[in-house]
Amino acid sequence: MDVRQIHEGNRDAWNRTALAGYGSQVEEHVQLIRQGGTNLMDAEIRILGDLRGKCGRAIHLQCSHGLDGLSLLNLGAEELVGIDISEEMLARAREKSTAVGARATWIRSDVLDTPNDLDGTADLVYTGKGAICWMMDLDGWAAVVSRLLKPGGTFFIFEGHPLNSLWEEEATTFILRKGATYFQSRANRDFGFPYAAALRHDSTKPVALTSRCWTVGETVTAVINAGMRIVHLEEFGEPFWDQFKQIPAVDLQRVPQTFALLATKQ
Repeated sequence: MDVRQIHEGNRDAWNRTALAGYGSQVEEHVQLIRQGGTNLMDAEIRILGDLRGKCGRAIHLQCSHGLDGLSLLNLGAEELVGIDISEEMLARAREKSTAVGARATWIRSDVLDTPNDLDGTADLVYTGKGAICWMMDLDGWAAVVSRLLKPGGTFFIFEGHPLNSLWEEEATTFILRKGATYFQSRANRDFGFPYAAALRHDSTKPVALTSRCWTVGETVTAVINAGMRIVHLEEFGEPFWDQFKQIPAVDLQRVPQTFALLATKQ
């Protein structure tokens, strides 16, 4: 498997998705940040706590169009560095941060190639909300997180639960997709979001979108093996996006929809 070739295919899909309008609610996002608001979920805010005086630099890996990263500044981080593979998503992030005068730097890079001059500079590395499914090398990803952190620095991921990959999205109750398994051992072509958005921007070119579902155990093990100590692991019934539109919320919350992991650099 050519990891970077797959990542480049995903880069093209996300660029096309941005050009199709995803993340372009610039004025709405700017107003939220200007008013001191945040796009983070209640569970994230509770676990991260007040960052004032505790977080000089936050690095957001796979930062997309920048709203979650800018939200970290409103929690009290002094400076933000956003890393993303899509230059079009970063263009939207820059537009928002310029409008609010944020102390933010945006860098286009495959996460696995995050610049080494950032090593050991982060008090907080943040990621999630549909991020690691696009990573084809989880051990390499965790190693990057570890090298970015200062000694004693904090890593936080709030992510969709891998169980979500098992269910039929259009069903009115939990029905296993044909052939679906929690224990995936390889990457798969992905026809969910953002496939349709990328195709909508340019229907003449195939969309090479590939994802990989990592179990909670695989994620935990990768973080530990990279030299970090897990201090908090929690699962939640609340989803971070409207994936299962036909399933009532009361039923969704019977199984985990998201999870949070907090770790520190040894």
